[in-house]
Amino acid sequence: MNFSGEPSTTAMSGMANGADASLAARLAARDPVALREAIASHATALHRVAYRMTGDAHEAEDIVQEAMLRLWDHAPNIAARHPVGSQAAGALRLGGWLQRVVTNLAIDRLRRARRLSDGEVPDSEDDAPLADALIEAGERDRSARALIAALPERQRAAIVLTYYEELSNAAAAETLDMNIKAFESLLLRARTALRHAYAARAEGGAL
Repeated sequence: MNFSGEPSTTAMSGMANGADASLAARLAARDPVALREAIASHATALHRVAYRMTGDAHEAEDIVQEAMLRLWDHAPNIAARHPVGSQAAGALRLGGWLQRVVTNLAIDRLRRARRLSDGEVPDSEDDAPLADALIEAGERDRSARALIAALPERQRAAIVLTYYEELSNAAAAETLDMNIKAFESLLLRARTALRHAYAARAEGGAL
């Protein structure tokens, strides 16, 4: 599977109500066409998340492949929990399930690559305009991207999901399997750490 190139900005919201349950049922029945459809529907957006987490296109491709294999492996359980025609079927969003898998896989790989704590930056005042400006600059400024990449893994995930994937705090919290208050605290730490790192680099003349 090749997911290189600039991903599209299509939101990974899943297909129409019940369609994901039908796809899951076909995956559970080991229909290879269903797997190709899942890849076509979700791989580009998943690659975008993985790439923004890892900064490595090949690593991102491996993560997406692993996520799709996990979908294939877990399809029987997913289909059993969301039978076609049931009320639960309409609630299934394979895109969200896959996004959680990809985010967790990226975090795991980053942690294996380097040992970093989850950050000890206190929950102090949040200079939102500066933090937001830095995040926006990350799209065009290599220095700002490097600051984001240096964040601890879960803080980086909070920034990627909130500012790049434009998820609500509730959706991002669900992706990271956190309650909303814990996620908001994590996001605050991430923004504060980013602000402090930017200030330190600016003081050193590295920007």
